[in-house]
Amino acid sequence: MRNIAVCGMIFLGATGVAHAGDATGEWRDEDGKATIRIVDCGSALWGVIASEKQPGHLDTNNPDAAKRSRTTLGMPILINMKKSKDEEDTWEGKIYDPIRGKLFDSSIVAKSPTELRVEGCVAMVLCGGQTWSRVEPGTSGFTYGPSGGWKAGATGTPKAATTAPFPMPVGASKGPKGAKGPASNDPAAAEICALPEIAATQTR
Repeated sequence: MRNIAVCGMIFLGATGVAHAGDATGEWRDEDGKATIRIVDCGSALWGVIASEKQPGHLDTNNPDAAKRSRTTLGMPILINMKKSKDEEDTWEGKIYDPIRGKLFDSSIVAKSPTELRVEGCVAMVLCGGQTWSRVEPGTSGFTYGPSGGWKAGATGTPKAATTAPFPMPVGASKGPKGAKGPASNDPAAAEICALPEIAATQTR
């Protein structure tokens, strides 16, 4: 999506052994400006901006005025990616481009344990893509949401950096009802899957 959604999305200034068909985990974008944490929320994969090289951006172009004050850090950008019935190691859904404030058709393909191909098209005419590289969660060297009260999807500029991505607040939900996969036992995945716009799409 160098000419479509991915280039706009990356305007922002997995633990254990992975295999070729595993798209979950944390990935650094091709331009080296952000990492995206992809988690399995039971019925689909979702990806949020886990860390930014230059934090402090807001989702100012969102068509929903209520979301324009939220930070891009912690914001979902890979939306409801469903396993493809036709292509191996492929998921299909939407990608959100905060530069345009628009959703585009997208697919992600696990090319290898360390490479994820992210592609998207507008009306199947203009298409582009990026190859993301796997990183260990919390080790990108970029800014994550601080553990002092900030959580994914918060409004306002993050206050500081931390090495612990998506800290799980005490007493927070362990994920949507019926969740399986990483969301059932991974605090970071559970917090992401519990975001209202993600939880609302899950099978209950």
